[in-house]
Amino acid sequence: MDLQVQSGECFGLLGPNGAGKTTTLEILEGLLAPTSGDVEVLGWRWATDDRAIRERIGISLQETRLPDKLTVRETATLFRSFYPSGITPDEAVAAVSLQEKARSYVESLSGGQKQRLAVACALVGDPELLFLDEPTTGLDPQSRRELWDVIRAFKARGRTVLLTTHYMDEAERLCDRVAVIDHGRVIALGTPAELIRAAGGEHVIEVRLTGDLATCPMSADDLAKLPTVAAVRPADGGYALAAAEPHTALPALLILLQQKGVTPAGLGTRTATLDDVFLALTGRHLRDGDQPA
Repeated sequence: MDLQVQSGECFGLLGPNGAGKTTTLEILEGLLAPTSGDVEVLGWRWATDDRAIRERIGISLQETRLPDKLTVRETATLFRSFYPSGITPDEAVAAVSLQEKARSYVESLSGGQKQRLAVACALVGDPELLFLDEPTTGLDPQSRRELWDVIRAFKARGRTVLLTTHYMDEAERLCDRVAVIDHGRVIALGTPAELIRAAGGEHVIEVRLTGDLATCPMSADDLAKLPTVAAVRPADGGYALAAAEPHTALPALLILLQQKGVTPAGLGTRTATLDDVFLALTGRHLRDGDQPA
């Protein structure tokens, strides 16, 4: 794996569970030793510049267990004491919208509130580089959006964010660039828009068919010949077509269906996502792990 994250960007490691995202992050955070190769963080290296690195990074682990009998403010104060400089505990708590819970014990917080408190603890040292390992897993939609706002505000100050996620919308909304990882290897790297275009187009036409695909008079080869269609794959009892111009491809598809005597069970269009990128590269959905599509 060869990665370079630029200062001031939000960089995402995207992949299914078990792809190696957390392992990669823990090596960069100094929690695991690399099996081989070199790791440089903010111009320093672990084992020789540990203190300098730790004073300038913030880390929110995939699962953080905080002391139940401390309050939210006390927890932020404890983590602030680990750094020579930073923001005040109250500023960190306010950054994740937990002011009303400042005097509440950690054990009384909801799962989403505990997740936000973990991010506050990562922010309290005012880091130059923020590591977030699947920060919104298990959060409700409102909590996810609130945490997205925290990440955007941090990045707007010129700071750098490195996060892992298996949520396509999260990577597309937050990340300047993403590395798609599978089985410990980078299989695609670029901006979300670049990767989507490279996978065959920014739009997907989905056609569901009645009956068995094997006996359908319309084949994938027929669909691949339609104008602006770059790729065709089986999907959900039909086909998914990656098309550059759906307004051109869709009328041609309707004509083909009529010519072949095929009545679709469903037909629709949508914007392509990073899940389509992963599927095009591996034949699997991001949520499927090692299961074939």
